[in-house]
Amino acid sequence: MRKLILTIALALAPLSAQADVLDFAGRQLDALHQSVDHKLGAVWNFLGSSQPETGIEMVESTPMVWIAPAPRQLDAKVAPPQLTLAAADMTMPRVPAPRVVRAPSVEKADKRLFCVEYARALSGLSIFGDAKYWWDRAKNLYSRASRPLEEAVMVFAGSSRLKRGHLAVVSQIVSAREIRVEQANWLNKGEIDHDTPVLDVSDKNDWSRVRVWDVPSRQFGSRVYAISGFILNPAERLAANN
Repeated sequence: MRKLILTIALALAPLSAQADVLDFAGRQLDALHQSVDHKLGAVWNFLGSSQPETGIEMVESTPMVWIAPAPRQLDAKVAPPQLTLAAADMTMPRVPAPRVVRAPSVEKADKRLFCVEYARALSGLSIFGDAKYWWDRAKNLYSRASRPLEEAVMVFAGSSRLKRGHLAVVSQIVSAREIRVEQANWLNKGEIDHDTPVLDVSDKNDWSRVRVWDVPSRQFGSRVYAISGFILNPAERLAANN
């Protein structure tokens, strides 16, 4: 820097004044150098570092090295718990056991029973008189149906064979065409007939005409009987309406 300034000053000054110029330029450069050194010293003092002995040095900077962060340890994946369902925990639909169709039987009563008193005792219906009148007398007292329901009273209409009619209580519905009944005095001996089969033989399957099992011959009798209908007790009426 000093040589450059001195060269410029000598080139511009006349030859006679080169000595003075060189002297003046030397003094100016010394003053400039002192001023620069003074300011650099103040800067180094401000930064808290000692002033380099030889002025400003070019310090080769260390290249920055990017250090990749260590990968974060991932939590081990926990497999979801396996759901095991025990066979005992499974709610299986219950299949109702088939009802046993009992064989008909005859019981000898302690005293002679009639169909009316026996049907009244089993059903709880408060109807009196001959069996053939029960259908009409139940009209304003109990619900009536044209098809059988368990515990309903089946009313046989009067005929030449059944002059007073007949009553039987439905104990089991076997199919759309067959039922079992409890009855008394069917054989005119005052006996009790249990689970007697009754077969619907009507053309329209409306239970208007039936045949009744004959216990002595172990087959359905040949006679066909007219049926007025079925009288329901109060509990049966509620069940039929639900």
